[in-house]
Amino acid sequence: MGIGDIADDLLRGLGGLGSGLTEAFSDPVIRLGVTGLSRAGKTVFITSLVANLMDRGRMPGLRAAAEGRILSAFLQPQPDDTVPRFDYEVHLDELTGPAPRWPESTRAVSELRLSFRLAEAGLFGGMRGPRTLHLDIVDYPGEWLLDLALMEQDYAGWSAEVLTRIEPRVEAAGYLAQIAGLDAAAAHDEMRAKALAEGFASYLGAARAAGYSDCTPGRFLLPGELAGSPVLTFAPLPKPAEIPRGALWREMERRFEAYKAKVVKPFFRDHFAKIDRQVVLVDALGAIHAGPRAVEDMRRAMAGILAAFRPGRTGWLTGLLGLRRVERILFAATKADHLHHLEHAKLTRIMAALMRDAKDRAEFAGAETAAMAIASLRATVEESVRHEGRMLDCVRGRLLDGGREAAFYPGDLPDNPAALLAPAREGATQWLDADYEVMAFAPAVLKLKPGEGPPHIRLDRAAEFLIGDRL
Repeated sequence: MGIGDIADDLLRGLGGLGSGLTEAFSDPVIRLGVTGLSRAGKTVFITSLVANLMDRGRMPGLRAAAEGRILSAFLQPQPDDTVPRFDYEVHLDELTGPAPRWPESTRAVSELRLSFRLAEAGLFGGMRGPRTLHLDIVDYPGEWLLDLALMEQDYAGWSAEVLTRIEPRVEAAGYLAQIAGLDAAAAHDEMRAKALAEGFASYLGAARAAGYSDCTPGRFLLPGELAGSPVLTFAPLPKPAEIPRGALWREMERRFEAYKAKVVKPFFRDHFAKIDRQVVLVDALGAIHAGPRAVEDMRRAMAGILAAFRPGRTGWLTGLLGLRRVERILFAATKADHLHHLEHAKLTRIMAALMRDAKDRAEFAGAETAAMAIASLRATVEESVRHEGRMLDCVRGRLLDGGREAAFYPGDLPDNPAALLAPAREGATQWLDADYEVMAFAPAVLKLKPGEGPPHIRLDRAAEFLIGDRL
């Protein structure tokens, strides 16, 4: 069963009809999905976005805020009692307290409802009185999003693709040695299956740490309550010529299909298929630092993600039936504060080029897309430093390792994104004429004035693109 079949199931479901009818005659709701791959900054993005929507002193690019039409913004209990609440207050304290630190990474789905009291725009807006709009922010791991592509694959195709892709990677050496000479037609043995699953999960963890994006199945990295279950006890294997009943291959195949049916499909049905607007956060600088192969891997992963979206405008009838399409998708390169502002336009162009395949597919289906370089929480300041007779445009911040202040020059990004994408597509192992460094900065100690949210870069423009038309 593919993604289209799941969507058809939703259309036939009577539950969607009831929820659609209820929503159509109540206060309007926007469901904003926030995702990204590891270290992209999802938790920081949501925390800073909500803080800056509640205290809008740093949001001039959000038109409704600049025009004074947001009368108030306040948190309310989320409508879904079965989904954990995004721990906004704790994360805000972590980022803005006297000893600020980055919060823990996203490990499961969570949700938060921010409600707006809005003044109507236009000459007769005051005559109609204020209106209410709810923004439901849904946070979920990007690794789970990548799993949606598995719905279109069978076990044999997935195994062959994975083994071909990871063969040249040093991180995969241990797992490839583990399956060398393995007879997948031999009788299934649970201890062997467990060892193989653990070996593959170990590879996935090493690949993610090395900057690769194609780390699926995502629940192998974030197992939660499924840890140790048969649905997470499989791994890719070379297909044997003969596959008798009771073979290891057949049991791995069965568990792969169970993973799709019992893990991936419920996530699509219960969370992903209900999204109206989506932001995909990307640590493009981290991929560039990791090298050409990581950049190409990220490009392919982002294109694959768009296959899971159902982009396009939602008509009144499909909205009434409870079906949604993602109307706007923002691809945001995070950590723009790690670069001098003169490099931001280059990063945006690189981001747009990386997302070109995904962007074209979404726009063909009728969705609006944008690429942007942002920093959800600005951790640095800019300064110029003289070095070997020339001035370098640097950023200065508090280093994550040790906490001391340091100025950092990351190098010049190329004006033409093809200088990165061409060697990445060609399979180059390293950049020929440049070395792109990345520094890990800790959050800066903040002194916020009343009415100000945390400092950021272009978070107001991101909010304008994602929800500005509805405010």
